[in-house]
Amino acid sequence: MIHLDTSFLIPALVPGSPEDRRLRRWLGQHEPIRVSALVWAEFLCGPVTTIIVEDAAELLGEPVSFDGIDSTVAAQLFNTGGRKRGSLVDCMIAAVAMGAGARLATSNPADFQKFAALGLSLA
Repeated sequence: MIHLDTSFLIPALVPGSPEDRRLRRWLGQHEPIRVSALVWAEFLCGPVTTIIVEDAAELLGEPVSFDGIDSTVAAQLFNTGGRKRGSLVDCMIAAVAMGAGARLATSNPADFQKFAALGLSLA
């Protein structure tokens, strides 16, 4: 299973982009593709058209929720990752992916590589 970060999802919806090609390869391999509710909220902040939102919703299904266990893991990631301003949402996205046993696809791997030692796998 692969979870998409917002930085990956947005360009993945642009035909011919590197992210689009990777996403199509995974879909061709029948790899389950999901997003967390956090990524979905960021995505909906747009700008996006109704058609793009509908297409993405059909492709991705119901977003994976953020729960209490994810909250604990996200706090651990935040605290061990240097408590950097603006990084909490990334910690939350990583925690959901880790909880689902998913690899995280991101266009900003530097934001997430520090969590590999704590169990996050990047796609």
